[in-house]
Amino acid sequence: MVRYYCPYCNPKFQFQKKSPKGTLICGLCGDDLIKKPFISLNQIIALIAFASLLLPLIYTFVFLIKNQINPPNKNYQAYRDYMINIKDSI
Repeated sequence: MVRYYCPYCNPKFQFQKKSPKGTLICGLCGDDLIKKPFISLNQIIALIAFASLLLPLIYTFVFLIKNQINPPNKNYQAYRDYMINIKDSI
């Protein structure tokens, strides 16, 4: 459904009429109605700003939960042996 509006009249009191030519006109002032876009430029900019703030937060939580479920394996014995070998070589 394409929505039309009159840029000059209050949206609460607008009603549509069809002119003899077949175009939609405002019932109050008689001017032609304008198509209202589905998504405006302000909404696109707001979605980009919202995503730029929210996506890093989601990314952080996903990896936090992933590390809680499958903690990284730490081989302490290999690390200790490596450190002993380094100390012996010095």
